[in-house]
Amino acid sequence: QVRLAESGGGSVQTGGSLRLSCTVFGYWYNSRCMGWFRQAPGKEREGVAAIDSGGTSYADSVKGRFTISRDNVKATLYLQMNSLNPEDTAMYYCAAAGPAGSCGTMWSFPRAFDYWGQGTQVTVSS
Repeated sequence: QVRLAESGGGSVQTGGSLRLSCTVFGYWYNSRCMGWFRQAPGKEREGVAAIDSGGTSYADSVKGRFTISRDNVKATLYLQMNSLNPEDTAMYYCAAAGPAGSCGTMWSFPRAFDYWGQGTQVTVSS
């Protein structure tokens, strides 16, 4: 079955950058919708960004600062995060939808995704 594993989290100062990676173990579908979510303590899990063959989508809170990309050869999903601030502190999760589905308009909803990684912690201090 498909398994996802995130890496690249850590602790940075305000204004710093991090690049998260999500390695996919199992069959890689070039066209499937994949996304990044984050969840801070006491808050709901929120969609950060998503990508499929048609393009990318971003939450308003990260637009212009984060960039999602995928490498179909390496079967890896990335999230480049720049200009980080304390509000970005959260556990970040990689997610994948079914093999036949595009992201559509539901990309920011966790229920649209079938597979999840275990998460990688991002902490931004002021």
